[in-house]
Amino acid sequence: MESKMNKKYEENGKLKSWSEINKERKRKRKEYKEKALENKRMKEMEKEKDVKQNEKIKSDTEEIKEISTLSIALPGSILENAQTEELRTYLAGQIARSACLYQVDEIIVFDDYGDEEKIKTSSIDDDFGLKTVRQSCGQLARILQYLECPQYLRKHFFPIHRDLKYSGLMNPLNAPHHLSSKDQFEYREGVVTSKPIKEGKGSIVYIGLRQDAHVDKLLVEGSRCTVKLDTKTIDTKKLKGVVVNPEAPRKTTGVYWGYKVRLAKTLSQIFSQCPYKDGYDLSIGTSDKGSSIDSFECPSYKHLLVVFGGVQGLEFALENDQTLKETEPELLFDSYLNALPSQGSKTIRTEEAILITLAGLRSKLNPKFPPTVFKGSDDANSSASANETIEKVNESTEKADEMSRFD
Repeated sequence: MESKMNKKYEENGKLKSWSEINKERKRKRKEYKEKALENKRMKEMEKEKDVKQNEKIKSDTEEIKEISTLSIALPGSILENAQTEELRTYLAGQIARSACLYQVDEIIVFDDYGDEEKIKTSSIDDDFGLKTVRQSCGQLARILQYLECPQYLRKHFFPIHRDLKYSGLMNPLNAPHHLSSKDQFEYREGVVTSKPIKEGKGSIVYIGLRQDAHVDKLLVEGSRCTVKLDTKTIDTKKLKGVVVNPEAPRKTTGVYWGYKVRLAKTLSQIFSQCPYKDGYDLSIGTSDKGSSIDSFECPSYKHLLVVFGGVQGLEFALENDQTLKETEPELLFDSYLNALPSQGSKTIRTEEAILITLAGLRSKLNPKFPPTVFKGSDDANSSASANETIEKVNESTEKADEMSRFD
């Protein structure tokens, strides 16, 4: 009688002994283990490759020189001079447009009435936390933030609010970072989604494309971030990128990447709460009582601040600030300028003063660290240079049929 080991067993129509079957199973197990080890090795190599690629992208981004900045400050009370809510909204939109045209990096909205009692207040979150301010200041800041935000992100950061009721009346900024789904650029603004992802694999960010981006860092859900895309993965199944500093696009490519909004409760807080380490090294006040802008010679600066007064001028703001001891506003600034000598009207509105002053200063500015010039652009100071270059990259930045009045 045959032993169990030599017993014949029919497999796939062929007779095999148990010893042959066991040998075959051992061989398959060995092949499976070798294949598993190879797959593990390949995954580790791919992970190392991704880490190196991310480090390369980061190093390319981090190796950027410092650039000089331009900040403007204006009182939120100018909205109270508008007769209707529609006019208030449109006025705020004009200010946002002016800031975008002249590539302003920071807009400070301050309260020139100081600490008044029994006033209507509004709570708003700027880059430095939640603040409670005068209603007109809050409304102006909210509209400025809304217009700066790319269109595809607005529903994530701006719920329905009375301050944005007439946002459809405002003209779109058409800023370079307001990219449509058809535009191609290495940087994009995005919002962190709640989509599940394996631990240690970073986050998934919605960047206005059909395909979300996988980034290297674990971020808080719902937060806004700037993503530098890995161009090699744009046409692949998995779009990858790294999270970079919001200033990186401007510093590395020269593209104007929008402005930040900061709230100040008094005139003195414009200076005391400056986000730059060494403060503003050049400050300019504007008034019809100042010296002519025509004779102004701009010194070299790192961070420039231009301050505009409201209906009653900077004198009114200084009078209501209990912190400042100066009696004349010109003592607060390095230069005190009249942007339009021999003006035809008795008064110049703040939104007009912003355009007039920035236009007058444009050819006189002397930044210590000028922004990078876009490739293909010959004029470093041209406010249209960034737009012209990104149009060459995208070929379709302005699609009127895709951009509504709420843009």
